[in-house]
Amino acid sequence: MSRNPQSNSVVAIITPATADANNGNWRTANRWQSLLGQHFQTIVHSSWPIHPSPEADVVVALHARRSADSIRRYRAAYPGGALIVALTGTDLYADLANSNEARTSLDLADALIVLQEDAIQYVPHEHRKKTHVIYQSAKALSPAVKLKSKLNCVVAGHLRAEKDPEIIFRLVESLPENSPIHILHLGAPIDAGLAARAQSISHHSHHYHWAGALSHGLTRAAIKRAHLLIHPSVLEGGANVIVEAISSGTPVVASRMSGNIGMLGQNYTGYFPVGDMEALRETLNCCARDANYLLRLNTACAARAKLFLPAAERSALIKLISQLVSR
Repeated sequence: MSRNPQSNSVVAIITPATADANNGNWRTANRWQSLLGQHFQTIVHSSWPIHPSPEADVVVALHARRSADSIRRYRAAYPGGALIVALTGTDLYADLANSNEARTSLDLADALIVLQEDAIQYVPHEHRKKTHVIYQSAKALSPAVKLKSKLNCVVAGHLRAEKDPEIIFRLVESLPENSPIHILHLGAPIDAGLAARAQSISHHSHHYHWAGALSHGLTRAAIKRAHLLIHPSVLEGGANVIVEAISSGTPVVASRMSGNIGMLGQNYTGYFPVGDMEALRETLNCCARDANYLLRLNTACAARAKLFLPAAERSALIKLISQLVSR
């Protein structure tokens, strides 16, 4: 463990999510590898041990429960090694209350990472002193000129219950024929039943189109062109898609739950109660008929943009890793 922490140190990122999954955990691991690449030798793998096994100075494991076996094996092999556990939404809002494996991962970690400020209150008291808030980031894009003939909204999230696509389906079915609201829904068909519903509504409603999973670049372009990102999750650790929207000049309408509050702030006015379709519809109608309301959402989001700069995320990661390497 005698390497210069700014040059030869090896950081191993463990994530149970693979590139094929293309979900939030994989995106986080991939982005961290890119951000850290100029400062450390950084590798990403799905489990520990990695073969051939590197002499890792720091292991960063995403997901306390799903990476629990890797965390346990690493700590058994390297009792004095530096171990960071990054907590996901399912860790914070489900597994820590029910999983001994998840809680043991926190015990074994030297440091914890959460992705937004509201998450701290869900970390057990005895571990809060070693918990660090590191916001995700995205490259800033120049805002696009928005069409004025309709309110174009984007929902970006795989079709699964945690993302609550059902509220979007019910919303679309409730819109009158002359509504100016249009929703582009992006995401892979994780749940076959939800995918069938999305496809059916897409065929029968001119207010809605499900485009399936798009590349990251095309997804960002769609978000940039939209007036709003709708993020209706029922469980969320801290969605990078919110960061990508704010970093391209697109405001957010989101369910009022911890993962979104921690990204957008306690006093943000663009929330609706979780699962409340009528409240979501009224918020969208306000945006469609009142340009000043939409402008206020955009101004509030722009004020948060400084939290989501790549330089800020890189600096926070390097600071934490360097501290552990030089112990």
